Amino acid sequence: QVQLVESGGGLVQPGGSLRLSCAASGSIFHIYTMGWYRQAPGKQRELVATVTSSHNTNYADSVKGRFTISRDNAKSTVNLQMNSLKPEDTAVYYCTARILQPGVPVDYWGQGTQVTVSS
Repeated sequence: QVQLVESGGGLVQPGGSLRLSCAASGSIFHIYTMGWYRQAPGKQRELVATVTSSHNTNYADSVKGRFTISRDNAKSTVNLQMNSLKPEDTAVYYCTARILQPGVPVDYWGQGTQVTVSS
């Protein structure tokens, strides 16, 4: 079985920074795209950023220039550096990864970590 474990959420003031981390473990042959989604209260889950195994990145327009996604293929980890945080960034952030196990690729999700931006 595969697990994604997130860390790094918390409370930060507007304009501050946080770094989220996510580590994949278990029976993994290869990890394709890794990424972060978020879900604010009363809203649908939305894409924040993704990164491929060759380090190509994609960002939501709302976070471009403020957030940076990166991954370490050797450690099966993905990070999200969040700068210049705004109250509207408040949400539960979920790590996701498309992982090849014996068989076919499967999309996995972490348990979520709360990010609250408030003064």
